[in-house]
Amino acid sequence: MIVRMWEVRGYPERFDELLAWVCDTALPAVEPLPAYAGSEVLSSTDHRILILTRWRGNEPPPLPEPPSRLVSRPPHTWDFAPVDR
Repeated sequence: MIVRMWEVRGYPERFDELLAWVCDTALPAVEPLPAYAGSEVLSSTDHRILILTRWRGNEPPPLPEPPSRLVSRPPHTWDFAPVDR
């Protein structure tokens, strides 16, 4: 299992549009894939959106790139693996 953390910061005046793009375009693009195991979408008061996606296997596909007019900088992505304790 891989957990991909994807984070982007939006322009304040376009934040609702960015959040709608995440929910209506980005996630629906990957949800039908066989390796997809679930996701969470979180937002912050400083206009950031965080998506945590869970994937079966070692090579999760990238999320689509958001429209540049909605983001103040490109998204950042990190992959994590569960730790046995």
